[in-house]
Amino acid sequence: MQYKKLGARGPKVSTISFGAWAIGGMNWGKTDDAISLQALNEALDHGVTLIDTADVYGFGHSEELIAQLIKERGKNDLIIASKAGNDFYNAGKEDDEGYGAIKQTYTKEYLIFAVEKSLRRLGLETIDILQLHSPDLDKLEQDEPWLALEQLKSDGKIQHAGLSIQSFKETEQAHLLDQHADILDCIQVRYNLLERQAEDVLFPKALKHGIGVIVRIPLLFGLLTGKFNANSKFGDDDHRQMNLSPQKLTEYLHKLKEAQPLFDRYPDQSMAQVSLRFCISNPACQTAIPGAKTAAQVKDNSSCSDFGPIPQEEIGSLL
Repeated sequence: MQYKKLGARGPKVSTISFGAWAIGGMNWGKTDDAISLQALNEALDHGVTLIDTADVYGFGHSEELIAQLIKERGKNDLIIASKAGNDFYNAGKEDDEGYGAIKQTYTKEYLIFAVEKSLRRLGLETIDILQLHSPDLDKLEQDEPWLALEQLKSDGKIQHAGLSIQSFKETEQAHLLDQHADILDCIQVRYNLLERQAEDVLFPKALKHGIGVIVRIPLLFGLLTGKFNANSKFGDDDHRQMNLSPQKLTEYLHKLKEAQPLFDRYPDQSMAQVSLRFCISNPACQTAIPGAKTAAQVKDNSSCSDFGPIPQEEIGSLL
């Protein structure tokens, strides 16, 4: 496993980390806690030092599983990155039924409340990285979320502050890095071989301000592992029935054909490994957080770190 400092002010992290949305037990189909804990342990065994979660993943269950891991293995050098702002505590059935009852709440009072709840679930006194969870721009144009991050840092409840950039708003929200460079230690960004909008404006600003970058959705919900085709279907309890709908699958698979020359250059590596290496090859990006449900997935993902970055000349001509 290779390691990089997360921006100018962040902690040192493994270049391949662990995304803990799926193990929360909601939105990704059926999960088994025992298998999820095996996956988490496998990640630590392979040198993973950052686990990314959120209070809303499984409505607290993802954080509870991580707390169990910490209890068994110790915190040591493990970096826990969580998120807040997707309010499931006060939401009703009319709020965002696609992911359960959730609404965006980014008041200072709520964010401090949510962090306290996460700390109790995690069994920690401080969260290493707390990220605002992909809010709409109008929420981020208010003072309260930024004041909350400042207060949480000042009180020692969080060590580093981050922003999860809303999907497909990578350019629209990039100016926030200029406005809040003093409080933002890192950002989390949707970025993968088929979705490269972040390269245009966002990544140059992150480099300018020394803000670290955590790459989410690096395998495009599993599509970049090569296991899906135009006929793939997902259950009612799996968000991919929407995010990888038949129309979207067709579009993505068409784009994927254009990237085939890159996979062909590395016949001894899985599609997932090449796709993850792509994400951490950009100079702005320090770590990618592929989701994993099983130890086997973790092993395949983690082992690609030692292959190092893909040369930029092999990437520039793609897509």
